[in-house]
Amino acid sequence: MSVNFPIGGPSPELIEAMARDAIRAMPDGIRAHLDAVVLKVEEFADRATLDQLGLTDPMTLSGLYTGRPLGDKSVHDSGSIPDMIQLYRHPILAEARAEGIAVERLVAHVLIHEVGHHFGFSDAYMHAILDTDD
Repeated sequence: MSVNFPIGGPSPELIEAMARDAIRAMPDGIRAHLDAVVLKVEEFADRATLDQLGLTDPMTLSGLYTGRPLGDKSVHDSGSIPDMIQLYRHPILAEARAEGIAVERLVAHVLIHEVGHHFGFSDAYMHAILDTDD
């Protein structure tokens, strides 16, 4: 389905709605582990985040998981900052445009990648399983 977005692309709120739709489409066993994960859509990653990751160009980061993977959690973790998935709107829109793919599809792809980190999967593993259909 082709959707006409306003000039400048879909808003952060619409990107978040796309991500929430992608979460609803996930199997129950995965969704059950995402209730406490905060989902946040921002225009770009901030400078401190980019510096921490060793990145200079904010357009190179479309999503980020911060928190402790499920396998590393403990009952002693009370009081910790909640796990978070951040999606970065401008890099997502630019990549969707450059690759000629639907924004909804890329939002789901980035979200699934970050959910994988929540489950403790490495970047290499996530690329191996996600890039097989591209």
